[in-house]
This record gives sequence, structure tokens and C-alpha cells, in this order.
Amino acid sequence: MSSGIYLVRNDGRLVEMTEQPYGSVTLIQELLENHPNLLAGDRSLMARDQDWLAIVRQGTNSFDDDRADRWSLDRIFLDRQGVPTVVEVFCNQDEAGPQSQGLIGQAIEYAANLSQYWPIEAMLAQFEASCRANDRDPDQAIEEFLGHDESEEERFWQQVKTHLQAGRIRIVVVSDALSPELVRTVEFLNAQMDPAEVQAIELRQYVSDEGFCTLVPRSIGRMADSKNASPALDRRRWDEESFFQEFTTRQGEDEAAIAHHIYEWCSDRTDVEVYWRTGDAYGGFVAMCDFGRGESHELFKVGIDGGLEINSSAYASWYPFTRHEEWMELRNHLSSIGLALPPDSRERRAPNFSLSTLRDDQSMQQVFETFSWVIDRARQGLSDTKRRSSDRQPW
Repeated sequence: MSSGIYLVRNDGRLVEMTEQPYGSVTLIQELLENHPNLLAGDRSLMARDQDWLAIVRQGTNSFDDDRADRWSLDRIFLDRQGVPTVVEVFCNQDEAGPQSQGLIGQAIEYAANLSQYWPIEAMLAQFEASCRANDRDPDQAIEEFLGHDESEEERFWQQVKTHLQAGRIRIVVVSDALSPELVRTVEFLNAQMDPAEVQAIELRQYVSDEGFCTLVPRSIGRMADSKNASPALDRRRWDEESFFQEFTTRQGEDEAAIAHHIYEWCSDRTDVEVYWRTGDAYGGFVAMCDFGRGESHELFKVGIDGGLEINSSAYASWYPFTRHEEWMELRNHLSSIGLALPPDSRERRAPNFSLSTLRDDQSMQQVFETFSWVIDRARQGLSDTKRRSSDRQPW
């Protein structure tokens, strides 16, 4: 324990305050619930009073998907830029609670699946349900957070959708004390992750005999003041012009032409949208597709490093590829263009190939035909599901 701090009262009297353990994680959770600006840690706050919107309060969330597990977490917030923030809380004095490293792993796993199982419509529904469960009107809560401008509300939720689709998610671990090992873990993850970020907040409590209480936060992670941030954590934001200019410099004109051909294929399709990523090492663009249910799914991403990559876990969650025989057919199609899915759909991989392997028109066309088949097959699977559901409806 630290030696304590002192409060100077208006009458000039000095009040000694000593550090006091919370004793239970519940007390920290209640503080975050009542004072969400504590998530700002030791950074200076914005002028507005409320900078975080609570979407999910403590509880267990069940996603509407046959393959989805049940995920347990403490909180999900949105900041004013619409960045989803997954919050996990632990207390060192709570012996029954999870260890910090396990908690970070749990939060990362949850954040990795957040965009897959939670489209923006589900997040809106959860926000409304959470408000009503706490006797709050959802419209009033939004007005208090954003103001009365309806166009601002529409823009905000569109930002949330864009962040989810791009994987721009923040993970915050809050504790009464941060160990050196946990601090190093957070710093290491921040150096590796993009565009997601991890932050840890140490929230120490000091009390006096007279009943005064002071909270002293300390922040670790990307949201720390930019003047003190490590250059390694600087994040570059790409657009079409800057990406292809830098891509040409790094990879050469031939590979830049290949990357631009892929970008044009995405832009020409009405069922594919391009989202730009951030980061000097991992930046690039992501091809997101809509199978007809109003949800976007990551088809592939092209990076500034000159590679094309897919996420096997994303594909494994799409019907009909949830069925083994369909998964094996998908595996055969993708292997023909150099993307090796695992035999077991539950195994996580990130198959990739270098764009330099697509120097002839035939290879490029095979890639486009393969991803077109994936989209068509997923759309057909959705159509089959809807038809079976309609057939089961009573007359």
C-alpha cells in the first residue's frame, strides 16, 4: 500500500487519506456504472459531461447464431467517436475472481467475435433493452449523449457500424492494481494489434476517517496522452490515394497494379464495400460483403505488406459452410487460389498469399471467380434457410 494522499479543506485543515482496498470487484463495477468517465483514466476529459454510452451492463449476452457460444463480460460502452469499448473488471483482493491474464484473453476473444455475431441492429436492440432494464428511456439517453440533432444520431450509429466492420474495437481492463506483468502484456498487445487497441486502468481508492473518498486513476495503453505515446504505436489512416502511392513505393508498380485491380473488382460490385484500415505495418483495405440480410461480412483484406488474407473463423460462421460437407467444398475452392483452410472449421487460421503470385490474367480471374462463388453460395444458403423457415410456418 502507498503512504496516502492529503486533502486540503476550504477551512485550510489537512485531511489525511489512506489507500483502502475495494474488497470486491462489485464496488469497482458500480463505480464504472455510475461514473463511466472513469474509463478516461488519467487523461484530460473533453468539455462535455458524459463521454461514454453504456450499451451492455453486467451480464451474459447470447448471440443469435447456432455456432455462437455464450460470452460473459462486465460492460460494453461506446465513446463519442462510436468506437465499441469492451470493459472487463477484476479486483486483486477478490480471490474468487479470474486472473488478469485470463481476463485479457477473455476480453480479446469477445472483441474478436463482437463484429461477427453483433451487427449494428443487435447492438441497438441491446442498448434499448439495457436502458429499459434500468428504467431509462433509450431516446432520452441518446439525446443526453449526443444532443437533439437526429442527423447526429444517424451519423453516430453509422460510425459504430463502420468501426465494427473494420475491427476498430477497444479493450479496457480495469483493476485496483496493475502488476508489472499486466502492464507489459498491455504494451506488447498494443504493439501487435491494429486497428484494435488494449488499455488498462488502475483505479486506486483513498478514504479518510471523515468519510471522504478519492479515486486516483492511472492509464496504460494507446489512449494515453499523445505527447508521451511511443512512436511505435502511431497509427496511419489510409485512403485510396495514400494507400496506392505508398504501396507502389514499398512493393513496386507491378504489385500495385494487381492490388488496384482487386480494389476495382470490389468497387464494381454492388454487394461488396471497401473499408480502409489504419496502421503503418498492417494497414490496407477490407472487402466487406452483404449476403442479403443487411449485415456485412469480411471477405478478405489486402495489406500494405503486399498480401491478401482471409479469416477462417469468419467463413466458418457463414451458412452453409457451417456444415462439414459444405466446408470441405469451400476448402477445395479456396485451396485452388492458394488459401489453405483447416480441415476442422473450428480451428482458427489466417490463410494468405502474396499478390506477386497473381501476375497473369488467368490467376487473377480465378481469384475473382472463387470469391464470387463464395458470395453466391452464401447468398444461396441464406435463401434456402429463409425458404425452409417459411415452409415451417403454420397456415
